[in-house]
Amino acid sequence: MLDLSAAFLCFLTFSFFSLIYVLSSSNYSDHPRRNSCPQSYPIVGSLIGFLRNRHRFHDWVVELLSTSPSLTIQVNGFLGLSHGICTANPANIEHLLRSNFSNYVKGTRFQSVLCELLGNGIFNVDGEIWLTQRKISSHEFNTKSLKYFISETVQSQLSTRLIPRLSSACKDQKVIDLQDVLRSFTFDNICNVAFGVDPAWMDSKNDDQNSFSSSFVHAFDYAVEVSLNRFMLPLPVIWKIKRLLNIGSEKQFKEAIRVVNDFAINIIRSKEQNYQNMKETGEECCQDLLSRFMHSSSNLAFRDDDEKRRFLRDIVINFVLAGKDTTSTALTWFFWLIAGHSQCKRLIHNELSAVSPDKLPGIFSYDKLKQLNYLHAALSESLRLFPPIPINSRLTMSNDTLTCGTHVGKGWFADYSAYAMGRMEKLWGPDCREFKPERWLDDNGIFQPCDQFKFPVFHCGPRMCLGKDMAYVQMKSIATAIMCEFDVVAVDGGGCPERLANPPYTLSLLLKMKGGLPVRLKRR
Repeated sequence: MLDLSAAFLCFLTFSFFSLIYVLSSSNYSDHPRRNSCPQSYPIVGSLIGFLRNRHRFHDWVVELLSTSPSLTIQVNGFLGLSHGICTANPANIEHLLRSNFSNYVKGTRFQSVLCELLGNGIFNVDGEIWLTQRKISSHEFNTKSLKYFISETVQSQLSTRLIPRLSSACKDQKVIDLQDVLRSFTFDNICNVAFGVDPAWMDSKNDDQNSFSSSFVHAFDYAVEVSLNRFMLPLPVIWKIKRLLNIGSEKQFKEAIRVVNDFAINIIRSKEQNYQNMKETGEECCQDLLSRFMHSSSNLAFRDDDEKRRFLRDIVINFVLAGKDTTSTALTWFFWLIAGHSQCKRLIHNELSAVSPDKLPGIFSYDKLKQLNYLHAALSESLRLFPPIPINSRLTMSNDTLTCGTHVGKGWFADYSAYAMGRMEKLWGPDCREFKPERWLDDNGIFQPCDQFKFPVFHCGPRMCLGKDMAYVQMKSIATAIMCEFDVVAVDGGGCPERLANPPYTLSLLLKMKGGLPVRLKRR
């Protein structure tokens, strides 16, 4: 569960790529500057550069940032309508996300685009509203009972849904898109964790069910897609006029939001009744996030029941969005990488056998998962090279100066590229573009986390992702279950060292694999 919504704002920049980026491929050393601060370049340079590098945009940003002594570049928009900076400097990121936290916010543009979907949820607000939700969420995510609940939920769905689905494909010798299969599975899983309800998306695709849950899945997907498109429109007034006139995609979006709201409110009403019954009988409260938030927020002051239900709806929908596709995207790149690195795959299998030699294949408890140091390192290395959210963004409230000396003006956007940071020699050494899980292990083979501002995949500072541990539990559970049962053979040969130079990603909100991940499965 990564901080998805924080990345949406970067697409205000994406929609103007051919106009915004005023950087050519010129060498920064040819342009001396005071305090290593970046300078702007002619608009023609950026247009030509973008057209030439559109298919490899994130790698182009890597090249631009790596030529700056401060790993920071300044970005000016068409006709001076927008300004900003983009950085891969850990000191600058610490300044943005912790040291001067209050100066870099989501802002009104962000909130106006996502207000219907996310409401006043934790990923769409600033100030006191955010702080209240953060305190409640932080308490719940730090409980051991939630971590065990997540692990047990994942294991149950693995044995009853994902493994049978993969076994069928293996038996029929079918080529399947592992990215799509993982996406369906993780969405079902996050809904179970968040609502305590199973939408059965993976099953509904096969059975063509027309259930209320299935309607929610499709409505939620459509609402996210339209929200993203709003950010990408060159002129925001376009979608605002369509919304005012209730036409086109905005009309369908309104209907999708109604379905999402009905689904959430109906579940909340049902949970309220169950919660009241449990209080009267002294039964233990359910473990899903919605039930936990209902209990944690019971002492907050609400005007009426409807206001409380909206509060619960917003906070849970935010977590569904955060966990919807990020875990599946991360796992897709992980399986692609190990398919191209046989030595890494062999070391993971050795570790699985050593940690749980007598257990049923693929079934690892929460405590056993914590012992999988090499697998944890391999997943972290995959995230370093392919962060599900490649660029993140903030809006500047007041004039400021970054640690490196770069000026940031009021109203500017301030972006940081997690994708670029994983490919910076200054941060990771000359082998930064190689897939080497060993870089995360000490001499005893124990996983060693690095500084959060050097590895901002789970965001940083006060807004650091609360679901980080949950994400690792999900990823490790799914990876062990699949790898114990099957040998995953990528049709394209996987992420071998040669292919890492030109990885097949799409230019979108998430760093999804272009064309999916077609694989064949062989029984181990």
